[in-house]
Formats: sequence, C-alpha cells, structure tokens
Amino acid sequence: MTTIVIRRAEPGDHLGVAKTFTGRSAAGGTLQTPYPSEAEWKESLAGDPKRNYVFAVLLDGETVGDSDLHRAQLSPRRAHCWGLGMAVHDDRQGRGIGTRLMRTMIDLADNWLGALRIELTVCSDNGRAVRRYEKFGFLIEGTHRAFALREGVFVDAYAMARLHPRPPQLPSI
Repeated sequence: MTTIVIRRAEPGDHLGVAKTFTGRSAAGGTLQTPYPSEAEWKESLAGDPKRNYVFAVLLDGETVGDSDLHRAQLSPRRAHCWGLGMAVHDDRQGRGIGTRLMRTMIDLADNWLGALRIELTVCSDNGRAVRRYEKFGFLIEGTHRAFALREGVFVDAYAMARLHPRPPQLPSI
C-alpha cells in the first residue's frame, strides 16, 4: 500500500526537492531549470517560515514534490495576497498528489492564514494543472505572452487567482 504524507518541509528535504526538478516536466511546468542546485534548495527551504510555507510530499518516505505559499512582499497594500507554487516529480504525476497538495495549501490559506487572494502562474499548455486549479476555484485573469523560455521555445502562461469564497468574519456580538 502506498503512503502519501504531506508536511512542512525541513531543510533536509532539499535533496528530494532538487531531485523533483531534474525532471523535464516538473522543471518545464515551473520557472525552475532542469539542473537544480542542491545547495540553493537547502538555502531556500531554510528561508523565513512565517512568510513562506513550504510543504514536502513524501511517497513511501521519498520526497516526490513540493508546494509553497508565500506572502506578497512588495507592498503592505497587498498583504492579503499570497502566491502559490507547486511541482511533482515527473515519474509521480497523474496519481492525485497535486490535488492532495492543493487541498493542503487551500486549507492553510483559507482557515489559518486568512488569505483573501491566492495567485499563481501556469504555462498555458499545461492543461492538467489548469484544470486542477480551476477545480479549486482559480480563474484565468490574463495571458502572459512569451512568458518563459522552455526547451528553446517561448511559452505563454496564464495568470490565475482565487478569492477566498468565505472570507473570515468577525464574531457577532
């Protein structure tokens, strides 16, 4: 029986996260390169845990993906906004891991962080990811033309966002 565990990432998860991005699909579906630096991932996972919530997904004890929710840092006027990123190792895609990661991230954002808006960018040709995000209430807000270079070709990306469907309310008096 396969065991999937999703938990906050630890600095020691850097090897598994780096391995995720050795896959062309995982790297090509994000802004990562297919030649990840283990040292850079170690540093990234040791970042500010109050502004960047990074999760690792383990399949039978092996790190096979990650997801992060990070607070917008540009302006206090965007403190209600959080960015989302996620990746699953090429060999583990199509098994529901991305959906499990999304459930975890949405629960954290909606019920614990009070995020009003979650934003993400996804390659427009990544139909599986777009459908997953739409299933969780994300809408396409626009298209970035020639957004990123992948395999020697510029690809478009969608700007997607989700507004909290039931924003936190003050208790009635």
